[in-house]
Amino acid sequence: MRIGVMIGPERGDSAKKAARMMDDIEWAESAGMDTAWIPQIPTDFDALTAVALMGARTSRIELGTAVVPLQLQHPIALARQALSTHAAAGGRLALGLGPSHHWIVRDMLGLPYERPAAYTRDYLDVLDAALDGPGQVDVENETFTVHNPLGIGPVAPLPVLLAALGPVMLRLAGERAAGTVLWMADERAVAEHVVPRITKAAGEAGRPEPRIVAGIPVCLCGPSEVDAARERANRILGEAEISPNYQRLLDYGDAGDVGDLCAAGDEEAIAARFRRFADAGVTDLSVRLLPIGENRDELIASKLRTREMLAQLAADLR
Repeated sequence: MRIGVMIGPERGDSAKKAARMMDDIEWAESAGMDTAWIPQIPTDFDALTAVALMGARTSRIELGTAVVPLQLQHPIALARQALSTHAAAGGRLALGLGPSHHWIVRDMLGLPYERPAAYTRDYLDVLDAALDGPGQVDVENETFTVHNPLGIGPVAPLPVLLAALGPVMLRLAGERAAGTVLWMADERAVAEHVVPRITKAAGEAGRPEPRIVAGIPVCLCGPSEVDAARERANRILGEAEISPNYQRLLDYGDAGDVGDLCAAGDEEAIAARFRRFADAGVTDLSVRLLPIGENRDELIASKLRTREMLAQLAADLR
């Protein structure tokens, strides 16, 4: 199992976000992380822009988006941006994308959110053709009529991963993508729901075994602080649970909320949780560092301790 870390804009001064992300990606590469996953937060920094910036500050680490909502742009526009970013990053982009959620697409953007899996399939018809460029992209399906020349192609293989939570999207991810990017999936949900469906679909489509990228919060702390870590996870990350998509995914596992997904405790407890995810079939773990503390200095110290532990654990698990 490869170990990666989430890096993205968090609360704070907009002018300082890019610099903070650059510091974090430099640490991730120097610490030996396999991947960095950049969330696309609806109200914040653009993930592909962040990847392009990070590519200029690193040379080895894979840089993934987690995930770009499809409805934000035409597939030709996304292909052009992704191919440009991939080239700028030296061929190290992993393009995580998905149909997002009703509360983003419909409630925030005012766009239709009907038959998201069918929309994703039609979108991939265009995107896949464009990513195979350079050349003419000619696709006509129920959603798109595209006849568009594209003069750029991938500088290296560009894996596309789908955010796939339900059975239909998991089948589509197995058939059409390199794997899936997950959030709110515990070990049981991965082992009994995600892996069997996506692996079966990939096999029937003649594709390689898919990557399973699972995101979880992680906090290095003492046994007496575990409850505080889980409470903080629920407080700052729990808003995603309002989505019916995530609620259905939670129903496939044992976790009731994001606090239950949090790997919190000492090094031994966190290592054991990581191994359970690996045993469930996770190929890539995406760690959301979760510091705890009563003030800024304590939060920074907690983050640094968890980072140091993560770097050692990543080396030990290889």
